[in-house]
Amino acid sequence: MGAYAPSAPKLLVKCLVTGATGFIGRELCPALQRAGHEVVAWSGSGAALPGLPTVAVDLTNWQAEPEAMAGVDTVFHLAAIAHREAPAEEHQRLNCDAVLALARAASHAGVRRFVFVSSVKAMGAASTSAPRTEEDTCEPQDAYGAAKWGAEQGLRELAAASGMSVVILRPALVYAPGAAGNLALLQRAIALGVPRPPNEGARSMISRSDLVDLALCAAQADLRSQPGMTATWIAADGEAYSTQRLYDVLRAAAGKSPARAWLPRFAWRIGAAAQDLVAPGVEPIWQKLFGTELYDSSRAQREADWRPKQRFESVFPPAFEARS
Repeated sequence: MGAYAPSAPKLLVKCLVTGATGFIGRELCPALQRAGHEVVAWSGSGAALPGLPTVAVDLTNWQAEPEAMAGVDTVFHLAAIAHREAPAEEHQRLNCDAVLALARAASHAGVRRFVFVSSVKAMGAASTSAPRTEEDTCEPQDAYGAAKWGAEQGLRELAAASGMSVVILRPALVYAPGAAGNLALLQRAIALGVPRPPNEGARSMISRSDLVDLALCAAQADLRSQPGMTATWIAADGEAYSTQRLYDVLRAAAGKSPARAWLPRFAWRIGAAAQDLVAPGVEPIWQKLFGTELYDSSRAQREADWRPKQRFESVFPPAFEARS
């Protein structure tokens, strides 16, 4: 299902995309091209995209040059360290300091809009199991979330003091074929024969294509009613996904028959606790697998005139009709 490609773009503009060869950038760049926009693509490596060269830029050491953004109307800033276990100073340098340095340079260059892909992790830990709105925040306790939150705060201040408008997108977990992280781990676990997990927990997610749709809507949305010309939108598809639901979908997509949840809940508890002892991470394994973390994207739908079109099952269809 589809990447964003309107038949009649409102305005053909020059766009700068950072992190162009990353998981989101490699779908956003061709979507912008299909819509008729001129794309300047930056990436850490300078590796080319199909039909689009990229410029190698190390944003942690980048020195602002006026000609680098000459004629750019919109910046889509995607470049980030997504690995939450990275050292705090690395998160601060790339996920906060580099964001604000780029935004200041964009403002000085006359860029109209800065679209920043943040994360729901900037909102801190949930206090209840109810879906969270953009205002339901607390101080993040991990370096990744804290850096994203710091970048958001700095962008709001910059927008209020300049003529450049800012849209902050907070996606939940992004899914698509080839996704790394937890989805890749779950796919490997299924391949190794891990039993069906218990039906506990619920998490919000968003497909990569729907997030790209929202990013393009963000570039054109009217922000005149927004305080300081800054809009903050959660990106989620409205579903509540348990690990069991994801397991069943990915198992069918791999061509496997339905599995039985034969391992009791207490055994999963013990296994998760043991994993935490061996390799402690930012988030306990049990919470990562079976916690509840839900987000409400109704503001984005209302203010950006955007609707999520995909669900996990439509992105990972069964390889064939599964048989018991």
